[in-house]
Amino acid sequence: MANNKRTETLTSRERVRRAVAHETVDRTPIDLGVHYSTGISGFAYLNLRKYLGCEQRSAEIIDTFQFLARVEEDILERFHCDCMCFHPGYAAEKIWNPRNDYNFRISEAIYPHQQNDGAWILTDKDGYGGAKMPNGGFFFDGGGFNTWVGSEEYIDAAARQTERIYKETDYYTLYIGGISAYASQDINWLMDFTSEPEEVAAGFEHTHERNIAELTRMIKKLGNTIQGICIGVDLGTQIAPILNPKLFDDYVAEWLEKLCKFTHENSDYKIFLHSCGAIEPFMKTICDCGIDILNPVQISCPNMNPPEIKKNYGDRICFWGGGCDTQYVLGNKTPEEVADNVRYLMSELAPNSGMVFNQVHNVMGNVTPENIVAMLDTAYEESFKYGEEL
Repeated sequence: MANNKRTETLTSRERVRRAVAHETVDRTPIDLGVHYSTGISGFAYLNLRKYLGCEQRSAEIIDTFQFLARVEEDILERFHCDCMCFHPGYAAEKIWNPRNDYNFRISEAIYPHQQNDGAWILTDKDGYGGAKMPNGGFFFDGGGFNTWVGSEEYIDAAARQTERIYKETDYYTLYIGGISAYASQDINWLMDFTSEPEEVAAGFEHTHERNIAELTRMIKKLGNTIQGICIGVDLGTQIAPILNPKLFDDYVAEWLEKLCKFTHENSDYKIFLHSCGAIEPFMKTICDCGIDILNPVQISCPNMNPPEIKKNYGDRICFWGGGCDTQYVLGNKTPEEVADNVRYLMSELAPNSGMVFNQVHNVMGNVTPENIVAMLDTAYEESFKYGEEL
């Protein structure tokens, strides 16, 4: 697919800032990998680099569970991306080669063990853990071991990384982790909250105190080197909300609103909510609370119809995602069909600003480079339809 250079007038950081604020842009911004749910599998990433003729080197894995690669600047530039992940790396790292010529840089604190059936098991140095990647698989069925996240050393490293991005590039970036959304998709939490909501909600004040303390620390340490903070909770399943929306409204919303108010009054940060699934019944409340950005916009779920959510919520929240259907199109259709899907979804979600293009959640490990290129090149070509000369 052709990738002709087009005239652009805004910096990437300003372009995203304007899109989030529903202001006029020169084109729709594009993201690949600013968040752990907007990125690309390490396997797909190395395949893409090879396909594009880029320098072949090991990929840094920034999320062991989903097995996501840090997207490097040569790829960001190739696809006209406007965002960069701040991930500061690990305290120490090593090379891991799970199969063929796939070489990854992972935390020194992770110990992969191959089983007789070819599967890989991850543990820490003491044998704790057990996350599994099946033979020939692309991700693990459990969490990783980035044990220094949240420590003072980690946030200091994050500050150095975000300062570099802010001073040496014009990319938009977000801080990931450390802030609770006052809810959980954990099955035990959901059962407790459903049966004894007042008892569970009694702990929200303590959660809020921790959130404010963490936010205060971030504002002091990171300052204006980041443009937003991320919180995450999957409020939806593939077919319906994961908990009663009335319980959310009655017990969770007030604390989420307080979090948004504190953030907006004490910083210029925007609040990026990652929430998968059929979450339309929560969207009015989310907007009322002051959430600025919604991701991944899972348009394949019931009641997540792009024209309807754009009509009902598109002037109140920025859709960061929804740009390509990863469940049924990106990994299963031809490049031409992928391009058609991108054109349709952008035509519904991108008009009048308020969209940052991203596929619905991560690019899986078995997605072909041809389809990834079709998606991102089409997004760039289409992006100018929804911008104006400034």
